[in-house]
Amino acid sequence: MKSIFISGGASGIGLAAARRFKREGWFVGIGDIDAAGMQRAADELDAFAAPLDVRDRTQWAAALAGFAEASGGRLDLLLNNAGIARYGLFEEVSPTEAELQIDINVKGVVNGAYAALPHLKATSGSRLINVASVAGIVGSPGLAVYSATKFAVRGLSEALDAEFTRHGIGVACVMPFFVETPLLDAGSTGTNRTIRDAIKKAPIYTVEDAAEQIWRAAHGREREYIVGKAGRQALFAKRFLPGRLRKRMKAAFAR
Repeated sequence: MKSIFISGGASGIGLAAARRFKREGWFVGIGDIDAAGMQRAADELDAFAAPLDVRDRTQWAAALAGFAEASGGRLDLLLNNAGIARYGLFEEVSPTEAELQIDINVKGVVNGAYAALPHLKATSGSRLINVASVAGIVGSPGLAVYSATKFAVRGLSEALDAEFTRHGIGVACVMPFFVETPLLDAGSTGTNRTIRDAIKKAPIYTVEDAAEQIWRAAHGREREYIVGKAGRQALFAKRFLPGRLRKRMKAAFAR
């Protein structure tokens, strides 16, 4: 039986992915800081569960060691999914909140890759999938630090895709457009505005849409998978209409 371990698996995209892979007969493991949510998910899916603050390398090692024991030594796929956002202009997001995003969204992904590597190497045909964002393609005003973290995850994925070839490990990066999760309600302590307030005219995709792209990434050969038509349009604009895109973004924030 193939196996997948998902960070941030108690809710949102992580939980939708857990349900998708469970439906396909995979053994599922989840790690999260939300103990109650994780227990509900574990009960629903008959999944392995372990407390996991992705900033903590010791917790990563313990979670994956326990998962490997429960899965018969297999880790076919690590889904580095845990992440947070804080919405607001750069000066409205405190340095503490900025650092927290960097610690979880970047360091947490790096920690997961380090902890999983021995288990992935021991499993033939294994894969590492990192969840970034379309904000890692187009620098997103109001989400400057978050956007920077997702650019980092995208770059890490591109580099590891090349490096891990020698181990027989595939690497992919899934980049959602806006998805209906609690992350949309993220603000910062300096403002009452949230991401949801700022994107009233933008399409919002479902967690199932994201889970389907993760499923495709688990079996495909591409390095990058975008969730949502709007995300693919953003990639097109970034590649072929960069001047127009820049002008539009600046106009939105002109005083």
